[in-house]
Amino acid sequence: MRRPAFLAATLTALAAGVVAVLGSSPPASAALPTAAVALGDSFVSGEGAGSYQPVTDLNGVAQSFPGWSAANSNAFFCHRSANASIQQAALPGIAARFNLACSGGQPYDIASASATRAKGRTVASQLDQLRAVAQTHDIDVVLVGLGSNNSQFTFGNVAEKCANRFIADAWTGWWEFWAYLNGPVEQAPCATSDLATDAQMAAAGQETLAAVRQIVTTLRQVDADGQHRIVLQDYTNPLPFDLAQRFWTEDGRADDRDKFRDLGAERYAAGCPIHRASLAAGHWFSAGLGTIVRNGQNTLAAEFPGEDIVYLNVQRAFDGARLCEFDASPAGALATPIRLQDGPTGVPVTSLSGKDKIAIQRIANACVTYFQTCQESWHPNSTGHQVLGQCLAAAATTGNRTIACVRQPDGRIVTS
Repeated sequence: MRRPAFLAATLTALAAGVVAVLGSSPPASAALPTAAVALGDSFVSGEGAGSYQPVTDLNGVAQSFPGWSAANSNAFFCHRSANASIQQAALPGIAARFNLACSGGQPYDIASASATRAKGRTVASQLDQLRAVAQTHDIDVVLVGLGSNNSQFTFGNVAEKCANRFIADAWTGWWEFWAYLNGPVEQAPCATSDLATDAQMAAAGQETLAAVRQIVTTLRQVDADGQHRIVLQDYTNPLPFDLAQRFWTEDGRADDRDKFRDLGAERYAAGCPIHRASLAAGHWFSAGLGTIVRNGQNTLAAEFPGEDIVYLNVQRAFDGARLCEFDASPAGALATPIRLQDGPTGVPVTSLSGKDKIAIQRIANACVTYFQTCQESWHPNSTGHQVLGQCLAAAATTGNRTIACVRQPDGRIVTS
C-alpha cells in the first residue's frame, strides 16, 4: 500500500533540505493519479447489479447494449456495472476506478484475449487492459475475483444444471420424455460430483494460481511506484443451507416426489428453483472455490514475500439474506433470483404458474440459445455489491493478510 501521508510528507521535507544543501536538481515528474482496478469474472464485474456501462471491444470500439438477440460474445455482455463493489467501496486516496472484469471471465482471459477461446467475449486480455491503465494512473488497489469459471467447470453451467433438473422434475413425470436443446435433462438433485470432482477442483486451482501469478508479475513491471495491494476475493453462495419452511411443500407435495408444479412455480417466483437436496452440494462447491482462492494467496505470498496480497473471504457476507432464506424472497435478498425470458424479449418471466411443460421447455431453451438473457441469475445484486464494497474497503486497509467479512443477524457487516 501507499506510504501513510505523514510519512510521505516527512520524507518530502527531508528531501527538500538535502536539495537545498547540495544544490538544485531536475524537477520531479508529476505523480500519476491513483487508481483501483477490478480484474476477473462476474462476481466482481457487477453481473446482476444493473447500470451496465459500455465496454471497449478487442478492436477499440465501445460497445453499448446491442439488443438481447445479439451474439453472446459481444463485449457489452461483460456486464461491468456502475454498482459493482469496486465502484461502491470507500477507498480513501483513490482518484479513479477501473472495472476490467468480465462476466464469464476465466483464468485464460487474464493473459489472452477472451475472444480466442470458446464462448469468450470480444475483449482484449485483462492484462493488456491493466497495462493501459498503468500508463495514466498509479495503481494502488487491485481486486481479483477468479476461480468460479475455468476449463474444468463454470458457475453458469453449474447453476443451469441444478436449476434445470429441478424444473424438469417439477413439470414432468419420470415416464415422460423431456428434451432441451442439448438433450434430456436429469431430474435428480445435484450431487457434488455433478458440479465438480476433486480432480477438477485441483486443476481449477492450478489454472487460477497461474493467472494470479501473471497479475502479480505484470503489476511489478508496470505499477508507477511499485506500491499496491492485491485483494483476492472468493465467492458467496446466493442460496442458503436450507430453504425457509414456507418453500418446503405446496399443495401437499414436496420436491422428493414426482411432479410438483405448484411448488416449482412457488420456488421459481421466489428466485430459488432448486431441490433442497442440491443445497449441500452447492455449498460444498462454493467452499471449494474459497479454498482455491485461499491456497492461491498462501502460495503467492510465499513466492513474492515483498508483495501485499490479501485474501478476502466473503462466504458469509450474505448470511440471513440469501434467496429463499426468508418468506418474502426475493424481496430483501442480496442476490438476484433465477430469471428467464421467453425468447430474447428483455422481459423477465417472473412466474411459471399455470404454464405447461411445452411452455417451460421453450422458456428454458431461450436461456440455452441466448445465454445473456439469463446470465444475471444468482449473482449479487446492487445491494449485495454494497455489502461486498464494505468488505473490499476493509480488505484494502487491514493489517492482516486474511480477512473474513460476515453479515450479522441485524444486518451489520463485520470484518475480522
